[in-house]
Amino acid sequence: MADIARSLPAPDFSGWTCPAPLRDQPRVVMGHGGGGALSAELVRYVFAPAFGGEVLSGLADSATVTLGGARLAFSTDSYVVRPLFFPGGSIGDLAVNGTVNDLAMSGATPAYLSCGFILEEGVEMSLVARVAEALGAAARAAGVEVVTGDTKVVEAGHGDGLYVNTAGIGLIPDGVDIRPQRAAPDDVVIVSGAIGAHGVAVMSVREGLEFGVEIESDTAALGGLVEAVLRVTTDVHVLRDPTRGGLAAALNEIAAASGVGVVLQERAVPVPPAVANACAVLGLDPMYVANEGRLVAFVPRAVAEEVLAAMRAHPLGAGAAVIGECVPDHAGMVVARTGLGGTRVVDLPLGEQLPRIC
Repeated sequence: MADIARSLPAPDFSGWTCPAPLRDQPRVVMGHGGGGALSAELVRYVFAPAFGGEVLSGLADSATVTLGGARLAFSTDSYVVRPLFFPGGSIGDLAVNGTVNDLAMSGATPAYLSCGFILEEGVEMSLVARVAEALGAAARAAGVEVVTGDTKVVEAGHGDGLYVNTAGIGLIPDGVDIRPQRAAPDDVVIVSGAIGAHGVAVMSVREGLEFGVEIESDTAALGGLVEAVLRVTTDVHVLRDPTRGGLAAALNEIAAASGVGVVLQERAVPVPPAVANACAVLGLDPMYVANEGRLVAFVPRAVAEEVLAAMRAHPLGAGAAVIGECVPDHAGMVVARTGLGGTRVVDLPLGEQLPRIC
């Protein structure tokens, strides 16, 4: 065997490429839209330097601006989900709820939305009407009004049917200061309900998968839940809706912005059995699966029990649970205590486990 090996030509590795995603990308890859490390680097090194500005540097779910003496939250988002309709919702619901929730994460009362439709040539008008009707119904349910919009059409084969962009504004009450930089040691971390349903629901329809039970998206407008929390206390440090990149990405972003460590109790994180089973079959971690109707709150320990009770009294927070706390150690990192007594790092995802889910 040694003689045969010596007679073979030396392998040429010059044309080999690493199949793993690389951090230094000369071109945009799907991971840049996944809400993980690649997305953060795109914003930090391309967009933020180009745009500048103190408000943008906060990198929160929505910007807080002052206009005419009023404190406003302002946010925008684009929705490219496929399929357009899925168990529990549609791209129309997401376009409203996603932007409304970004405003609510600043403590704002959402008020007005803009809406832009990018339509693909040849898409059925009845489908456009269904999405528009779903969007209008979601806006009414969320207590907001669509007051302006725009429509563009792109050539056939360039739009997946349609994309939607929404921007929104809302009024922030006096005394409310909610932003990721405010997380502090001894804060209690609360999640408003079970995680992972949205991402699994979308994927199950798109890929034609069956898990023995239909999993529905959790898409919902969270403004009312936030109002219920703020009636208990205005001293809420951080709110975040864990959409792209899931709970893991949201917690890592907060830890990095505030310079605290976050310790989770892994078994305390609520995951529906159907979602857990689906993720086990597919090799996914529910911590990284997107949600569209959940929030994570960082609150002082002194008010944590009252906040938890207020969440559980609201229909959208009935499954709320304390899942961890902030500590001064391992600043900027999130770790989880496992059921076996060990500890693992919950890192920021590089890209996204499930593309095109919001």
